[in-house]
Amino acid sequence: MMNQNYLTHLLIKKLKEHEKSIKLQWSSPEGTTTKHFYIDALLPKNICKKIYEAFPKNAEGFYDRESFREKKKTSANLDAYDKILSDITYAFQDRKVIKLISQYIGFEKIEPDPKLYAGGLSMMFKEDFLNPHIDNSHDGERKRYRRLNLLYYVSPNWKLKNGGNLELWNEHRTKPKTLPALTNRLIVMETNKTSWHSVSKVEIDSPRCCVSNYYFSKISPDQSEYFHVTSFTGRPDEIVKRVYGILDNTLRNIVSKSFKIGRGKALINKSKKK
Repeated sequence: MMNQNYLTHLLIKKLKEHEKSIKLQWSSPEGTTTKHFYIDALLPKNICKKIYEAFPKNAEGFYDRESFREKKKTSANLDAYDKILSDITYAFQDRKVIKLISQYIGFEKIEPDPKLYAGGLSMMFKEDFLNPHIDNSHDGERKRYRRLNLLYYVSPNWKLKNGGNLELWNEHRTKPKTLPALTNRLIVMETNKTSWHSVSKVEIDSPRCCVSNYYFSKISPDQSEYFHVTSFTGRPDEIVKRVYGILDNTLRNIVSKSFKIGRGKALINKSKKK
């Protein structure tokens, strides 16, 4: 029977099979300062296909995020869709899965986020993109630091040329390392003050669908106390966006720190899942 427990079992099995690869990738993040690893063929093909087919084809019920920073559609209201989307999302939050990942990459006291403050489902259509940015430093209550981002891609027959690929930038944000959003691929990346990343523009008339999770910890990535909102910049050739990004990030940080403005209830998971 395919349910959350079964999906958890499959994730654990795959993680154990790739232990050596995970440790090697994490210790040697070539082309970027952001540590990461990926696993291909994460789940059986039929299960990946079923997960993809559970996404609403026109992103019905999803929230439109559109500005100079990004263009995509997201949802954390998992109860509105086929149960398999909830099952796979929370399978990634199983304590046994988190324990294995933490053990392999050397992290301590990592916790899931059942409220899906920043996680859930995302769909990107032709011309959608995500500019270079660093993620919000904390969870919704600002009690834990955001430490890991897990992205599971399920769109069929996805290729590099389709766009919608994850880009991890180098120290000076002059050149990204591209990780294609290949079908049935899981990418896990660290999040901290310098983990600048982006998503290239989608080039085809087909949605790039992703199941996202974040892991948090009360332990700061660099042992210092800090806070920042999700902060954007432009690509190297987007000078105006880079200048505007500095002003925009500064203003939003001031407002957020002063009034403790969060993400908003509309984007928090409404599921009764604990």
